[in-house]
Order: sequence, then structure tokens, then C-alpha cells
Amino acid sequence: MPALAGNPDSPGNIAQRVFADGALSIGLNLPLLQNGNIVADFGEQVALAKLADSLGFRALWVRDVPLNSADYPDPVGHLDPWVLLGALASNTANIALVSGAIVLTLRHPLHIAKGAISVGNLSRGRFILGLGSGDRPPEYAAFGADSAQRRDLYRRHWDVVAAALGPQPRVLADQTPPDSPEFFLLPRPAESVSMLAVGSGGQSVDWIARHAIGWMTYHREPDAQRARYSMWRAAVDRLGTPAFRAFGVAMRLDLSADADEPATALSLGYRSGRHALSGLLRDMRAHGTHHVSLNLSSGRPSREVLEELAAEVLPEFHAQA
Repeated sequence: MPALAGNPDSPGNIAQRVFADGALSIGLNLPLLQNGNIVADFGEQVALAKLADSLGFRALWVRDVPLNSADYPDPVGHLDPWVLLGALASNTANIALVSGAIVLTLRHPLHIAKGAISVGNLSRGRFILGLGSGDRPPEYAAFGADSAQRRDLYRRHWDVVAAALGPQPRVLADQTPPDSPEFFLLPRPAESVSMLAVGSGGQSVDWIARHAIGWMTYHREPDAQRARYSMWRAAVDRLGTPAFRAFGVAMRLDLSADADEPATALSLGYRSGRHALSGLLRDMRAHGTHHVSLNLSSGRPSREVLEELAAEVLPEFHAQA
């Protein structure tokens, strides 16, 4: 088994600010768009990221969407994640930067490791590498990959990335002819880059608990989510030694201007006023969720929503740091 990159118990690890036992932190998914807007002004997105950093949000999440199609539900044109992460690293100071998620199966793992080291250095250690497998067979075909191999590809590529990012970095080459030199990646990471499973990647929860600092999944109705956390907690307990492994949720939020509006279910989240939202977050914290990344979906200006959340919601959940 490869060394576990990103030990959550190491001092100063950015993962501890995002994922802490008994606590819940709040992050944001980029881009931040008002309802009906599918074209992002990325200059504005960087400005909103700087605002989120100054307001105390814990993480900015960046997706990897290599191709678009009229058949896909997400019509937004996302920047290449490494380009956007580089810009965010250069324009923020404290907030964690998280890939949510790099498609591990459709990129060469050494390129992923190089990107992670680069963003880690640019951000001065604020990067968490979230990895997913992708789930669209036509997209696999477009890249010349076989979606039936998704599970095995994920594991093989994970091992290569983990070896390159671990405490004693090493390059696991695809091929090593007799005259091959010994390769290494520079610059060296100041400390191990944390690796987070986003979705299951076709793996068991036991595999994820052994190899990742945690598991990030999408919003489900509360009873289903609690059952999912119980399954995760059982896998962590089966590790056999005391360990903390994070559990996070990506949740859509349409924040009402009426602070007292009760929460109503939406696809992958809620429409809610801030008081009911705080209640939902308290319940999630009590049942084992360590981080919620908000996918804001509102007719209100993004800046207005960020400022309300920062003033009225974040203090209760971020007071411990």
C-alpha cells in the first residue's frame, strides 16, 4: 500500500483547518453564479474568491470539467482547474484551495502530481488534492480510455500520485527500460499534499478510509446521509488503529433574503433562510459531517450572499479557529 499522503495529524496541515473532528467548516464551489447565468466572468470570480478569503470561508472548490455537451446537465464553461487554481493561489492568502475533483482516470498521474506540487508551492501549502473518477462513458471514449477500466485505473493512478506526493517522494514510471534514469519531481513539496476522495471512484469505503484523508460526497436527504456517514464511520473504525478521517458534503444552497424562511428541499440541497440553514448545518455537524461546500444557486448577487453568510452563519461554525 502506498504511503498515505497528507496525514491529518501533522502540525500546520491545511486539512486540519477544513476537516476537524467534532467541528464543521464551510466552503464554496466555484464559479459563483446567479440563477440563469451560465457564463462566468473569471475576473469577477477571482475577485469573489478574494472576498471569500477575507470573510473567513474555509475552502474554495474547483471542478475539473474537461468537455461540455448538450447532453450534460452542467452547461457552465469551467476553466482548466490547474490554471484557475494557480490564479487563486496568487490572489488569496488563507483559504484552502481544493480540487473537487481532478478526474484521476483521464489524466496522467504524473501530470496530476506535478500540478498538485505546483499549486501547493504557489499557495504556500494551502492545497488539498481532491480526486474523482468521472462517470460518463462517452467522455472516456473521447480520451481513448475504457470506462469499464474505471475502477482499476483509479487505483493505479492513485498509487502513482500518492508516491510522488508522499513524505519520501518517488516517481513510479509507467515503463523503466534498462537505460532509464532515476526521475524525480521538482520543486519538492514543503510537506505532503493531502489526497481526498471525491465520490467513490468505484472503490469500497474501506479502500478510501485506508488511502485518503477523507471522503467527500454529494448532498442526500438527511436519513440517507446519516446512513452513509454510519457506513463511513464503520470503515474508519475497521482501520484498527485510532484515526481521524474526514466526511464532507457538497450542497446546493439558494439563500433566501428572508432570514426566517424555512428550509425546503431542492435537487442536491435546499432553499432556506439563514436561520433554518444554521439549524441544518448544526444537525449535519452533530451527525458527523466535517465540511460543507456550498454550491450557491440564487437570484441574489453573489457578493450579497457571501456577506450575509459570513456575518450571520460562519461565526457559529468557525469560532474554534
